[in-house]
Amino acid sequence: MPGYLIPMIIAIFVTIIIVAPITWLIANSYHKKVTDAKIGNANDKAREIIDEALKTAEAKKKEALLEVKEESLKTKNELEKETKERRAELQKYEKRVLSKEEALDKKIDAVEKRDLGLTKREEELSKMKQKVDELENKRQQELERISGLTSEQAKEYLLKTVEDEVKHDAAILVKTLESRAKEEADKKAKEYVVTAIQRCAADHVAETTISVVQLPNDEMKGRIIGREGRNIRTLETLTGVELIIDDTPEAVVLSGFDPIRREVARIALEKLILDGRIHPARIEEMVEKAQREVEVLIKEEGESATLEVGVHGIHPELVKLLGRMRFRTSYGQNALKHSIEVAQLSGLLAGEIGVDVKLAKRAGLLHDIGKSIDHEIEGSHIQIGVDLCKRYKESHTVINAVEAHHGDVEPESLIACIVQAADTISAARPGARRETLETYTNRLKQLEDITNSFKGVDKSFAIQAGREIRVMVVPEVVNDSDMVLMARDISKQIEEQMEYPGQIKVSVIRESRAVDYAK
Repeated sequence: MPGYLIPMIIAIFVTIIIVAPITWLIANSYHKKVTDAKIGNANDKAREIIDEALKTAEAKKKEALLEVKEESLKTKNELEKETKERRAELQKYEKRVLSKEEALDKKIDAVEKRDLGLTKREEELSKMKQKVDELENKRQQELERISGLTSEQAKEYLLKTVEDEVKHDAAILVKTLESRAKEEADKKAKEYVVTAIQRCAADHVAETTISVVQLPNDEMKGRIIGREGRNIRTLETLTGVELIIDDTPEAVVLSGFDPIRREVARIALEKLILDGRIHPARIEEMVEKAQREVEVLIKEEGESATLEVGVHGIHPELVKLLGRMRFRTSYGQNALKHSIEVAQLSGLLAGEIGVDVKLAKRAGLLHDIGKSIDHEIEGSHIQIGVDLCKRYKESHTVINAVEAHHGDVEPESLIACIVQAADTISAARPGARRETLETYTNRLKQLEDITNSFKGVDKSFAIQAGREIRVMVVPEVVNDSDMVLMARDISKQIEEQMEYPGQIKVSVIRESRAVDYAK
């Protein structure tokens, strides 16, 4: 670096050092003056804004005070107006109350006058009543004197006369009404019932408590019995059916009260005979197969019944129970075929009357469903059937028809009455049921005992297999009017005390005789 530059650089540095503070002081002084000038201007503007705001606030205050005064004046005027209206209304109400009080005072005066008049009338009436009683006593004494009878004797005579007349009129009225009702009802009922019976034809097979299995030869009996009776004991134990092997050629009799078990035993025995291998293990296998076959048969029978009747939507468990009724009998009548017949008859009767045919068929098909398990559960088949229908969500109409088909409860619908009639038709028609001799004779005896218990009955005879009872009465004790009432009373007592299919005709006979002697 040249030597002359060093003094110059030093001089420049010195100059900068000297000039910089001076420059800063000058700049700072200038900036301060500018800032002070701005602050002064800002203060002036702030004072102007404050003054302006104070003026505006004062003006707003005055306006608000004016508005408040106007509002209060307006409210005061409205209150005064409303007060005047209320006063006017109160004056009107006061006038109305005063007028009502005046009217009420007038009514009270009128009522008091009327009470006085009624009191006078009551006094007059009591006097008149006393006079009438005196006259009545005199008249009664005069009548007793003339007739020679006391009042009690006359009353008794009059009551007896009126009773005889009323009894005679009642008998005539009952006879007339019954004849008219029978003419109208019997005509329609016979038409419906005969039409239903003619249109419904069903075959009925009498079931018994035994089944017969044919054997290819008598040697098979020994194989069925087995060594020391092992085979026959196994078969009887597994099926619950008694095997009777006697002198009957080429046949084995299966005896048991449960028809389903008897059917299982029959199928199992027939399979064993065809197979030829008869020993305890094979017997057990064949019984299991037979049970499965019977279960399938039961289901098929139930489905076939629903299809035959045309009823759909029945719970599968109820369908199985219907199939079990294929092996159940009542008085020799097959329960399933009886139910199918009742369903068909119910549908025909419902169609004639004009009610729901499908619902009537459903109720008829299920009316005896309790008989499918009544030997397994305690209680009547009606109560069991009602419980089953409730469990499987049948309608109230069907439940009532099941409950009422033997008259245990009152029917609540026409369908219940139809099922009751159809059940009676199916059970009462010729050949539908078998009765034992003991049951038959007991029913005839009970009929005659009921009729002989009535006063004035001379003899009674049950005829036409208990379908009619003829009653001979003593003519001196029972007159023509009493006959009508007696026939009705006997019918009611038979209905209450006896159970019978169909109906029983009650004929009361009174013989009149005229006797004379030629001398």
